Amino acid sequence: MLKRNSRLLVLKKFICKELLPSLQFTFRWLVLSVVIGLLVGSASALFLRLLDWATEYRETHRWLIAFLPLGGFFIGWVYHRYGAAVVKGNNQLLEEFYNPLQVIPLRMAPLVLGGTVLTHFFGGSAGREGTAVQMGGAIADQFTKWFKLPVPDRRIVLTVGVAAGFSSVFGTPLAGAIFALEWLVIGRLRYEAIVPAFFAAYLADYACTGLWGVPHTQYLIPLVPEADFVAFLWVIPAGICFGLAGRLFAKATHFWSGLFTRSIAYPPLRPAVGGLLIAVLVYLMGTTKYIGLGIPTIVEAFSESLPWYDFLVKLMKTAITLGSGFKGGEVTPLFYIGATLGNALSTGIPLPVALLAGMGFVGVFSGATNTPLACTLMGIELFGAESGVFVGLACVLAYLFSGHSGIYSSQVIGSPKQRVGASRKGKSIGRF
Repeated sequence: MLKRNSRLLVLKKFICKELLPSLQFTFRWLVLSVVIGLLVGSASALFLRLLDWATEYRETHRWLIAFLPLGGFFIGWVYHRYGAAVVKGNNQLLEEFYNPLQVIPLRMAPLVLGGTVLTHFFGGSAGREGTAVQMGGAIADQFTKWFKLPVPDRRIVLTVGVAAGFSSVFGTPLAGAIFALEWLVIGRLRYEAIVPAFFAAYLADYACTGLWGVPHTQYLIPLVPEADFVAFLWVIPAGICFGLAGRLFAKATHFWSGLFTRSIAYPPLRPAVGGLLIAVLVYLMGTTKYIGLGIPTIVEAFSESLPWYDFLVKLMKTAITLGSGFKGGEVTPLFYIGATLGNALSTGIPLPVALLAGMGFVGVFSGATNTPLACTLMGIELFGAESGVFVGLACVLAYLFSGHSGIYSSQVIGSPKQRVGASRKGKSIGRF
């Protein structure tokens, strides 16, 4: 009888102290994740439809590029007049996560959506990840206000919104969930939000593709060689190049942003001048392949020989576009830079061109965002598990060689990539 009673006590203790709290946590965040995921996925579907329309209309009416300076001034004026509280974009999400001060205004979502669509409509070189992440964070953070959530729960809500936005805009739920956990602190994952992040990522992707029928671009790596020692050695120089390219992109974007801020006092004039520079470059080069998302060129990089300098031109135009104050993301241009750089490296590295393009696609992204695990999973989701070893090695090498800076200037370092360099740079290490 005593043994039976002790077993019942142990079972009761297990149910009360472990099982029930886990079930309550799961159910609570499942409900919130369903709502947030469906809302953010639907917003991403609308955004992607508008982006496709803007791109197609611009390509059939190329005279619109001449009005890029005017479009830039309008975007800058709207943010100067109505968006001062949300102008930091992705960095604002990071800062609110580290040091919560106030709920992110919901107007961040329509402002960044409209600004990004106009950027592409008139011919700026930008992406879409930043827009989706900001929309996701702004929509999700409203639940903080409505339900008066405490700070720890608010951090989970922001993570859920980022996961939903990233997942739905690229169709990569695994990568979206891990990205939301990984981008917050360099070198560390924050597992307290792992369950709701996965819920929201899958539901947002389902809402975008399943409910609203918005397709995503398909990429193909038809040939993956055996992962032997020789092939492994060839990945090393490729990964280093991808890391250096990610570092160059981050440095260039920060350089142009600082230059425009120091040189032009009135904020709306910065994207106007940047738009003028881009419009002139498009006219002088006689091609639009380096503006917009550049998805056709990304697809070509997996199968055709491209000019070696494509990645440099795209890098320069995107840095000017975003650095001057236009809206949009950095990730799709990073895909372009990485895929075309991988294509160029195929002339000297004896690996299949599609494989090198895929490695660069996620490798440069990994180096610029400091998210090697998310990028590895993205490579597997987009290209298949057969290429997993190659894209994984490329991502971790790019992460190492990109340094401690990245496109998100507000990221903090949780674990340095290598002790000597980190100490010499005097970075804030171990804060989180």
